Amino acid sequence: MTRVIRFRTAKLDVSTERPNPINPIPGESLLLWLSDHAKPKTAMTLPAPEDWGWYSEVTSDGRRYMVGASASPEEGGDHEWTLQVVKLRALSEKLLGRERMASEDACANFFQGLLEEEPAFHVLSVDS
Repeated sequence: MTRVIRFRTAKLDVSTERPNPINPIPGESLLLWLSDHAKPKTAMTLPAPEDWGWYSEVTSDGRRYMVGASASPEEGGDHEWTLQVVKLRALSEKLLGRERMASEDACANFFQGLLEEEPAFHVLSVDS
């Protein structure tokens, strides 16, 4: 199960991001913003490009997570953003149906809370 959070904002400037060499999809600036706001509680790896956007890795309560971000640039700068929080599980955990992400997952709730607390982020919706 993945927590997917969508929102809109003009706060993050995609024009300042490094080019994604795999696919020209922005997302790095959201991960950098999250990394700054997550300190000192949670450390994130530097954002890395992926074909669907950008991702960082996080360790929370002894578990590894992948946090992915992408944006759909819009004229006027009020971009639509998608943040995904994925709990990484071992093959045996997947096969046995163990350690699934629950609605009360602390890591996913932490990142969702950071987005909800930022007044410049609006029209926020959550899929889990």
